[in-house]
Amino acid sequence: MIIACEVGFWVLLAAGLALRYLAKKPRLGAAVLLVEPLLELVLLIVTTLDLKDGAEPDWKHGLAALYIGYTVAYGHYTIKWLDSHAAYRFGNGPKPAGAGYGKARTLHEWKLVARTLVAAAVAYGLLQGAIWYIGDAGDTTSLESWQYAALRVLGIHTIVAVCYTIWPKKAPAGAAPEAAPAGLTKSER
Repeated sequence: MIIACEVGFWVLLAAGLALRYLAKKPRLGAAVLLVEPLLELVLLIVTTLDLKDGAEPDWKHGLAALYIGYTVAYGHYTIKWLDSHAAYRFGNGPKPAGAGYGKARTLHEWKLVARTLVAAAVAYGLLQGAIWYIGDAGDTTSLESWQYAALRVLGIHTIVAVCYTIWPKKAPAGAAPEAAPAGLTKSER
């Protein structure tokens, strides 16, 4: 059930976008996309009940915590990003703006690091809560290793952002500058 909930996010996402753009049913597609947060709640409940029933903590529980953290921090962003690309590809929408170059790209990367920080904090907190819940009654080393995995992902993503800060991405020679992502002021571009 835990794995089914994790896979269900992507299935619902694909179904919602297909209904919006391929079946030309935007309201039904939007309704399917709105079910996504409920699926994450089910994932949290199922994981908690599994541990409560005495299941030995393993990779499924750790992955569930990381996945919930990802959904909290990146869920809306991912849906919005995929929706804009599906609108462009299948719905004659405008071409989505890229991350840009120079300062705009650097700012974009640091905003993603902030999202990753939120994801790691949520996952770490859920895992810590599970560790406290299990207490001395079980082996929690698997859950602790997933906490370190969340911190490693945050560290790697921070290194990537630092690299973009030190060596900003430059526009290809001879190419027209790409539009900066929406919401950036002229000085941030």
